[in-house]
Amino acid sequence: MSAVSETLPSRRSPLVVAGGVLVAFLLASSVNALVAVLAHTMGAPDDFDALEPASYVFATALGVLAGAVGWGVVRRFSQDPGRLLRRLVPSVVVISLVPDFFLFDEGEVTGVVALLVMHLAVAVIAVEVYRRVMPLGSVRRTVNGER
Repeated sequence: MSAVSETLPSRRSPLVVAGGVLVAFLLASSVNALVAVLAHTMGAPDDFDALEPASYVFATALGVLAGAVGWGVVRRFSQDPGRLLRRLVPSVVVISLVPDFFLFDEGEVTGVVALLVMHLAVAVIAVEVYRRVMPLGSVRRTVNGER
């Protein structure tokens, strides 16, 4: 007897996804802390608020959470999520960089470059984690539940 098969999106438990998002946040925050320390060492102004932990940790949390929600929505509703995300992620990252360029008066070149690096680090870390906990691939499953 031949079984009829259907393609279902790979799915992880909500706990695995939440854990992955937490890991992305912790890793990205750690990298951002290192970038901030290096930026101050290289001459970024000490009073540049964007390089203070309260500022960049909050922004990192927002970015990682917003990215996870966006990834999940695209994954759920797009017919070709991989293709869409290959265009959407770089576009969103580039747009997120724009406000940093208005901070040259406060942060000087070193501070602004550090912020740009932080954006890129968060994006790279988050996307890698999302790919693992919210994969875009699919699994083949037969109607009677066999693989």
